[in-house]
Amino acid sequence: MTSTEGDDIRVAVSTVIFSLRARPDGDVLMIPLVRRTREPFAEQWALPGGWLGGAEGLEDAARRTLGETTGLQASWLEQLYAFGDVDRSPTRVVSVVYWALLRSDLVERQRAAADAPENVTWFDVDDLPALAFDHNRIVDYAVWRLRNKVGYSRIAAGLLPDEFTLAELRQVYETVLGRRLDPSNFRRLLEGSEALLPTDGFRTGPHRPARLFRYNADVEMADRGPLSA
Repeated sequence: MTSTEGDDIRVAVSTVIFSLRARPDGDVLMIPLVRRTREPFAEQWALPGGWLGGAEGLEDAARRTLGETTGLQASWLEQLYAFGDVDRSPTRVVSVVYWALLRSDLVERQRAAADAPENVTWFDVDDLPALAFDHNRIVDYAVWRLRNKVGYSRIAAGLLPDEFTLAELRQVYETVLGRRLDPSNFRRLLEGSEALLPTDGFRTGPHRPARLFRYNADVEMADRGPLSA
């Protein structure tokens, strides 16, 4: 593994990758963590990541290190923040952190196909152990960013299959936000949105069939400003 150095500063890239896991009492927002195999913080849990290669861009490094450490490839990826406090590591390390989303239906499929390392475990974001370095602080910031962004973008698409019901979409919002939403108000808000398109399909079950929707691919998942071009 290579590193970028200058004035004794090393540059690393880490990723907070969110997915939803179904539990009997409801869905839970979770992230994968990697148990460190060497010092510093040997045997402690940490975010997946690694050193920035000398000839690669930051996003390429984020995707590479995420795949190498967890066997996962994100549905969506965005730069979160750069963390560079002097005392965050025994040596001076600046971490460029990305946050990512992965559809729950792809988690096990990717893990099985990629033969993910055994030192990777998924944790509930609201019940994390003490992490290496300043990674608890990083996760807290990533969760805050996700919960803020879900209210004004179609970011929930990164956690859903291609087609879904409005009830399933509302459940994603409720899991991310950590609170219940009024079903009628939620439906009225989204049915007129250009980002959401009805399909001809229906989800059948014990109740009346529910129409399936999909996101409009022509609408950006999140506003990246001038970088969208």
